Amino acid sequence: MWKLKIGEGVDGPYLYSTNNYVGRQTWDFDPDAGTPEERAQVEEARQNFYRNRRLAKPCGDLLWRMQFLREKNFKQTIPPVTIEDGEQISYEKATKALKRAVNFLSALQASDGHWPAENAGPLFFLPPLVFTLYITGHLNTVFHAEHRKEILRYIYNHQNEDGGWGLHIEGHSTMFCTALSYICMRILEEGPDGGLDNACARARKWILDHGSVTHIPSWGKTWLSILGIFDWSGSNPMPPEFWILPSFLPMHPAKMWCYCRMVYMPMSYLYGKRFVGPITPLIQQLREELFLQPYNEIDWRKARHLCAAEDLYYPHSWIQDLMWDSLYILAEPFLTRWPLNKLIREKALQVAMKHIHYEDENSRYIVIGCVEKMLCMLACWVEDPNGDYFKKHLARIPDYIWVAEDGITVQSFGSQEWDSGFAVQALLASNVVDEIGPVLKRGHDFIKKSQVKDNPSGDFRKMYRHISKGSWTFSDQDHGWQLSDCTAEGLKCCLLMSTLPQEIVGEKLEPERLYDAVNILLSLQSKNGGLSGWEPAGASRWLEMLNPTEFFENVVIEHEYVECTASTIDVLLLFKKLYPGHRTWDIENFITNAVQYLENIQMPDGSWYGNWGVCFIYASWFALGGLAAAGKTYNNCQAMRKGVEFLLRTQSENGGWGESYKSCPEKKYIPLEEGRSNVVHTAWAMMGLIHAGQAERDPTPLHRAAKLIINSQMEDGDFPQQEITGVFKMNCMLHYPVYRNIFPLWALAEYRKRVPLP
Repeated sequence: MWKLKIGEGVDGPYLYSTNNYVGRQTWDFDPDAGTPEERAQVEEARQNFYRNRRLAKPCGDLLWRMQFLREKNFKQTIPPVTIEDGEQISYEKATKALKRAVNFLSALQASDGHWPAENAGPLFFLPPLVFTLYITGHLNTVFHAEHRKEILRYIYNHQNEDGGWGLHIEGHSTMFCTALSYICMRILEEGPDGGLDNACARARKWILDHGSVTHIPSWGKTWLSILGIFDWSGSNPMPPEFWILPSFLPMHPAKMWCYCRMVYMPMSYLYGKRFVGPITPLIQQLREELFLQPYNEIDWRKARHLCAAEDLYYPHSWIQDLMWDSLYILAEPFLTRWPLNKLIREKALQVAMKHIHYEDENSRYIVIGCVEKMLCMLACWVEDPNGDYFKKHLARIPDYIWVAEDGITVQSFGSQEWDSGFAVQALLASNVVDEIGPVLKRGHDFIKKSQVKDNPSGDFRKMYRHISKGSWTFSDQDHGWQLSDCTAEGLKCCLLMSTLPQEIVGEKLEPERLYDAVNILLSLQSKNGGLSGWEPAGASRWLEMLNPTEFFENVVIEHEYVECTASTIDVLLLFKKLYPGHRTWDIENFITNAVQYLENIQMPDGSWYGNWGVCFIYASWFALGGLAAAGKTYNNCQAMRKGVEFLLRTQSENGGWGESYKSCPEKKYIPLEEGRSNVVHTAWAMMGLIHAGQAERDPTPLHRAAKLIINSQMEDGDFPQQEITGVFKMNCMLHYPVYRNIFPLWALAEYRKRVPLP
């Protein structure tokens, strides 16, 4: 059986940690573990997912939950609660439902205080890891038979009925992920017509019916060129000389969004090297299987601009195509020949690799995310196959592996701090501190230990990095990358805990560390009042016209975000109340400008666009909360009134809310089909309305929503896993399975606390 291990790791030559591996999550397979009954339970969960995979595409993340509940001998002691039609919700019933949710969420806490969970969903996360291990010859040493079995299970489970795979688990089929999944199956020794339900044959038919892999987007062209299935001349140039451009130019690495910078850094190194992995018999077979014409007859120059319609979310502008053609025709032929290949290209490759090593070291070889991790790992192997850099990368692969009932996938990079910050706040809102003191103390301890205590090493600004001291990351301290909303939520938890007895929740965080967190939040506000995510925004917006990715939007430069701005308003006002003498003017100025930003960015229908959750409901919850914290009310703020009207207008007949993920790419509110509601969306909307004073005006919509949440609760206190709820860069969804436990609980807590009940 598979077992989730928490906080395990021993410092050595290739693995090390800044805080003794607090928050680390790794999976281990023990063939002798588990009773027959426990193994049968796991197998039943797998079969249930397979049977229902067309109805509920995100997994319930059940394997570790079964393990934790079994290890803790969890039994729900409070009987289920049901609200009948026409029945008024009583304080007693609301309390019972709330405490049932509190009991269940508390049982899911790990020993180090965080709440584990999958953070995946995109279907281009997993295959590049398989490709990298195949190329480097480490596939069999890293992945044993059970790994392979579960990887294939995941691929089969998320194949669409038409034979393809979407950009994410709920998406329509795309050339990018269909080709990657097909190649992954073949590397894992499925034959060209093998796989469950004829998976390979169906996938290959989809690929060829849609123009073959010549129509794969640019990231796919890169990976297929690395594998030797494609030719590098079929890719647009990614010259490593970009890393030695003078900083005064409008297009410079320092002006790029950190994720974009971190993707194209190793990509440009591999492109500059024109690296191609071993041309094995399998690679030669794939050259025959994936094209409509013989490999040696393909017009690679023409293929550069081909992209399947299913993948094309952000088409290249004519300006961008002109730039690529100019580099392809005029620059590359000179940069790859003597003397420029010696004078310029070699220097550029050295500089690119210097940046790769810097980023690797400052993230303990976790890197900023899984896409970047695989590319940096491969670049290190290309530089030195036997070197320590590559071995350090291998040691951190387990940090990315996640096992659930739908199989093995690769994490974005983990959401430990993000999920735990919300879980702690939800539990605090329940007002049962005396009953869950140990849970809160462990959660508080995890959050304190996860704060980043130092800036990146050396002259970090020269390496295009921003300050990180005092921040919280999305995952754990070792990751190292500051994030404004995670910092705001982590700081808020620490401030709230500081108001409670230390004998219950532990020692409060030192003021200097609170000041560090405030410092980084203030540093990330833009001139328009909004807050960026990772680094200060401010680069020219026209640079987005050069976005080389066809399936993402707004990825070239850093932007401001509603959620980050609203979270920070809330926490800075709380900080100002508890520490009134620290940077008072800066905080007041920040709040004024941030509130104006939220009011200015509101959509005409009264909603706000969500950047990290689905979608308009998610962002409206944040925005209404931020405005309310700043003293805005339904009576004195038009933005509040419009936000409330949006939420009331979109409430379903059953009392809940349900928003389709399609709202994100289409940038307009789209409800779930057939009037379905989602308990997480319902919780967000409920809390947004409560922030805006709906209980004082007309609590009926809140009663209806609470009824849906209470009646959705399961026998053990869990809530059902429904549609996917996370997103990034408008077009790709992320799965946050623990949201279903956090937000309904939080909404019930606020409902019980702020809505008068009999």
